[in-house]
Amino acid sequence: MLIIIIILICILVFKNLIYYLPGFLGAVTLYILFRKSYIKLTEERRWNKILTSILYILLSIVFIVLPFWALIDYLVPQINEFLGNKAEIIAKFNALKTFMSDKPLLKDIDMSDSALLNFLQRSTRYVPNIINSVAEVMVNIIVTFFVLFFMQIHSKRMETTLYKSIPFSRDSKREIWDEVNLMIRSNAIGIPILGFCQGVVAMIGYWIFGIDNFVLLGLLTGISSVVPILGTMTIYTPVSIITLATGDTANAIGLFIYCLLLVGGIDNILRFTILKTIGNVPPMITVFGVLLGLNLFGMLGLIFGPLILSSIGLLIKIYSNEYGKGIVRNVLEHPEGPPNPTPDRDNSSS
Repeated sequence: MLIIIIILICILVFKNLIYYLPGFLGAVTLYILFRKSYIKLTEERRWNKILTSILYILLSIVFIVLPFWALIDYLVPQINEFLGNKAEIIAKFNALKTFMSDKPLLKDIDMSDSALLNFLQRSTRYVPNIINSVAEVMVNIIVTFFVLFFMQIHSKRMETTLYKSIPFSRDSKREIWDEVNLMIRSNAIGIPILGFCQGVVAMIGYWIFGIDNFVLLGLLTGISSVVPILGTMTIYTPVSIITLATGDTANAIGLFIYCLLLVGGIDNILRFTILKTIGNVPPMITVFGVLLGLNLFGMLGLIFGPLILSSIGLLIKIYSNEYGKGIVRNVLEHPEGPPNPTPDRDNSSS
């Protein structure tokens, strides 16, 4: 009955505070990212906890909130201006349709207006959650820093309470912490690093090969690095095809090869260098975790989606730690079967 009451209360709280969920998740993310350095400053160097927390909040505003806000402030007018130029869009679309009409494989692709509309609707199925997160960003930023402040100044009490509340062994608790820490750090740090590097390299390529709006396209290429499976190809492939359709064959081929080798290659380079030191998450968990997270949490789903997906394997491992150690040990030591099954039954019954 007590467990049922706890679950019902949690559902009630979650249902009525879901609007502020991105703020709570943001606070958890920043807490884990800052935890080690915050504890070092406040416990080893005896800094004031309140002032140290305020310092971290100010640093977060300067290096996270303001760059993100500036990016949105630049992208929105640029995209609106691009979409407002309907004549140019129609001209490029018609050129692309003409180019594909006599190609052996491409001519079978439906390029009608209705097909284009359906494609846009399918490809933007996750956009509403992202837009909602951006629209609610101010409220959730306040919630993030408010929650982060109290999480930091009461960190020891909070962690002790959570540690005692989890009904698992010490090894299982360590497994949980390691998994959460790995997923949050690798995605919160790794995804922006990967997107920034790919965006910069793509921007240089667009400029070299004479593509209009190369800054905007470079930013969009960096953002598209979070798209599952296709990634940056969702931007540079259409740009290359449109450039080829307009008659600029050399630049189109050069741009595609450049992006395929350099922009795509950066992903592998970073995963074996910088990202590996942060925490290398399996690609399958990243891909399907992002799909899951965008539906549930909007932009913060990029961080917590893979965490939720990886929790399945984590819970199976915890189950093995808590209840399966003896079975696994016996199987490994005696693969042919239990060495003496009769005494075991007697012992278990006694």
